[in-house]
Amino acid sequence: MQYMLLFHQPATELERTLDDPASADYWESWYAYMSTIYDAGIVTSGHGLQPPATATTVRFRNGQREVLAGPFAETQEMLGGYVIIEVPSLDDALTWAARSPSSSTGSTEVRPVALLEAA
Repeated sequence: MQYMLLFHQPATELERTLDDPASADYWESWYAYMSTIYDAGIVTSGHGLQPPATATTVRFRNGQREVLAGPFAETQEMLGGYVIIEVPSLDDALTWAARSPSSSTGSTEVRPVALLEAA
């Protein structure tokens, strides 16, 4: 079964990615985690994301398209990236999610992937 692991972190953690000298421990933890998860052969795809300030949000309300600069989710944590893994069970996905650096500073959301068949 495929699961998406969504890595949510506080803005203060994501800001650390921009300051090279101060972010060595941040990147070391992510490189170690990603190396381990890729070496396990369970990753089918995934990407880190540019900082939340680069986001553009689109809404369609009252027949009109609204385009807003930035993320507008009402949350204390921002989405920093994701991977899609293929593992036998939800318990396996939760085990991998718990090992993520974002689980100790923010959260890691685990969501089953809906594989839709073409009509």
